[in-house]
Amino acid sequence: MSMERRKLTKEDIDKVRDVEGFPLGTDEDIIALSDAPYYTACPNPFIGEFIEKYGHPYDEETDTYHCEPFASDISEGKGDAIYNMHTYHTKVPPKAILRYILHYSKPGDIIYDAFAGSGMTGVAAAMASNQNYTQFHENTGIRYCILNDISPAASMIDQGYNYPSVPSNITEKAQALLNWIEEDFGWAYETHHTNGSMGKINYVVWSDVFICPKCGEELSFYDIGIDKKTVNCKCKLNKFYNQETLSMA
Repeated sequence: MSMERRKLTKEDIDKVRDVEGFPLGTDEDIIALSDAPYYTACPNPFIGEFIEKYGHPYDEETDTYHCEPFASDISEGKGDAIYNMHTYHTKVPPKAILRYILHYSKPGDIIYDAFAGSGMTGVAAAMASNQNYTQFHENTGIRYCILNDISPAASMIDQGYNYPSVPSNITEKAQALLNWIEEDFGWAYETHHTNGSMGKINYVVWSDVFICPKCGEELSFYDIGIDKKTVNCKCKLNKFYNQETLSMA
């Protein structure tokens, strides 16, 4: 049975106020941003309770844990829907992390990620109980995960990925966000067609610009690449691929 949600109080906050990394903000804002006990916008004062509820007491005399080192190549793409949902500079595909979780832990174990980043360890822990991802593995089963990161941005992304939500509510909020962006910034993605009508930009092709070593004229690499017959600069330098290297502007 899961832990019940509760209201984060100032008394709870006082228990962790001296912890290094405590955020700069008012108690009221921290409480408003939190969803105790699962997510708090400060060091979580309920970690001990979480571990006591879901963890397994360690007894050196009876502990039989043994696991051979993981010895296999892992190759996972960065193009699935979960990975693309939010960018982050140190993001790792959760399916890659899942392989380690299934190998080194058992159902019911607690996974702790002290440098959670974008929260992919939490996503992978949730995948461990989903037969769609673990159908060929004997260790299928729920893992409980604790995510921690000193970065407020990472903490927010962690919550977004791992916060229990109703799918219909997510779709509704996502569409509302898209509508707001369209209303405020849609003009930046409009362009005039040659017939005078307005169109929407689907993508933009960026091109390097080079300088002709003969006449000094700037040349768009895209234009040159599309028209390979000639280079339209003042000195009429042809077949530059084989004759000379242009300098980048």
